[in-house]
Amino acid sequence: MAISSRLIAKFNSYYAERPILTIMITNAVLGGIADTVAQSLTAISQKAVRQPGGVSKDDFIAIEIQELDKKNPYPAGELIPSSKHLPPPFDFERLTRFMSYGFIMAPVQFHWFAFLSGAFPITKTSGTAPALKRVALDQLMFAPIGLACFFTFMTVAEGGGRRAVARKFQDVYLPALKANFIIWPAVQILNFRVIPIQFQIPFVSTIGIAWTAYLSLTNSSDEV
Repeated sequence: MAISSRLIAKFNSYYAERPILTIMITNAVLGGIADTVAQSLTAISQKAVRQPGGVSKDDFIAIEIQELDKKNPYPAGELIPSSKHLPPPFDFERLTRFMSYGFIMAPVQFHWFAFLSGAFPITKTSGTAPALKRVALDQLMFAPIGLACFFTFMTVAEGGGRRAVARKFQDVYLPALKANFIIWPAVQILNFRVIPIQFQIPFVSTIGIAWTAYLSLTNSSDEV
């Protein structure tokens, strides 16, 4: 508790002096954590696939990740895939892309949350209705655009061109958007209703570690 209190106090002091820069650094760190989690889960899944007999029905993580990559299954009867199918070493370039995206998007998120806070102020007498309006606008406007920016940025940063971006949207954009609509409305209601404004983006980014890991797996599952 003492460590948490000191970290919160430190964050508040940095936020008071340089709010946007503080959020940018926080987002970059959390994005890096999320991609590290995603790459670790991928390694676990591929290790399970290489075991004799394949993935165990009790290995929930490996099964779930394998579902994201059904387009490129290992050949039937191949218990130990060739080297090109082995899990790659940790991809630091991919980690850098995720950290860069979080860093770049932080100012956009900062101004968006500030706009929502000003447009739909939450008071002691009126809390739920403004929070719901924030969530509705956030999910109907920012979420679709944000996902489009994510997949476009990642594809271009990976060296893909217009065709690669179009393929990415065709294959993974709509499933990711549907997953967003399932997960994020409840998170954002809690965020807008309870969390102080200076912690709203870090809260979203922290909860978003799992979400960004999912996006990382989704983004990489389309790669051949």
